[in-house]
Amino acid sequence: MDEKEAARAAVREFLTTRRARVTPADAGLPPQGTRRRVKGLRREEVALLAGVSPEYYVRLERGQATGPSAGVVDAVAGVLRLDEDERAHLDRLLAALTPAARKRSRGAAKDLVTPGIRVLLDSMDHLPAVVFNGRFDILAANTLGRALLAPMYDLPGRTNSARFLFLDEPRARDLFPEWDRITADTVAMLRIEAGRHPEDPDLTELIGQLATRSTEFRTRWATNDVRIHRAGTKTFRHPLIGEVTLPYETLRIDAVSNQILSVYTPRPGTPEADAIRLLASWNADSQRNN
Repeated sequence: MDEKEAARAAVREFLTTRRARVTPADAGLPPQGTRRRVKGLRREEVALLAGVSPEYYVRLERGQATGPSAGVVDAVAGVLRLDEDERAHLDRLLAALTPAARKRSRGAAKDLVTPGIRVLLDSMDHLPAVVFNGRFDILAANTLGRALLAPMYDLPGRTNSARFLFLDEPRARDLFPEWDRITADTVAMLRIEAGRHPEDPDLTELIGQLATRSTEFRTRWATNDVRIHRAGTKTFRHPLIGEVTLPYETLRIDAVSNQILSVYTPRPGTPEADAIRLLASWNADSQRNN
């Protein structure tokens, strides 16, 4: 499949899956007595609700419409109930249909962590912190970050949290009690990255490897769900400190390379903060003994 066909396929798969999840009742259409053969809305129903011709919507869904206006895309996004992340993803997919946009997106994101960011990481000696890219390669971590994510570093090659989640599943499920939620979020964020950098060879290799070796990944990838990485909480079942739920904040370091700094931020005086202090103490003892 060439670049143009791949871009069209990405649009088609995304819009088809979004259309399938909206029922006629959701869209305010009257009930029909006949049995429907399609899941969700029909193409002609989306066209009617969006105020475009059925023929035009078919071309749009197939990635064959030339330069759809913002108003048309807004209308379709409204009918399909796209959230903010999904709408931004659709914009990127539609933009990638043009040769100029495909050329701009070509190639892998840079993975160099600047000396300044490494100094910042090391200065946060009381909080676990890691830097990763859009492929979920862990590019750098401070001492506590590495200690918190220690099981991930046992796989050969570059440490990658997506690879750990799906290819070392028993240990990943043990480390992350909320494995189902975390894997769904991870795949949705990989979808975002694929929309940003469809020609990144490392990303293509990662997705191919996961799809080949993990049924769970293939199932989640087929949903076409998308999500931006934001702040939240993550539960760990750590071999040293037990089960602990940690809030985290994210900071996008570089929009081009999509490097993200993630810092786990337990509130002072909480059991979670005590657990991190205990992890720091054990880690310091281990380093002294080595």
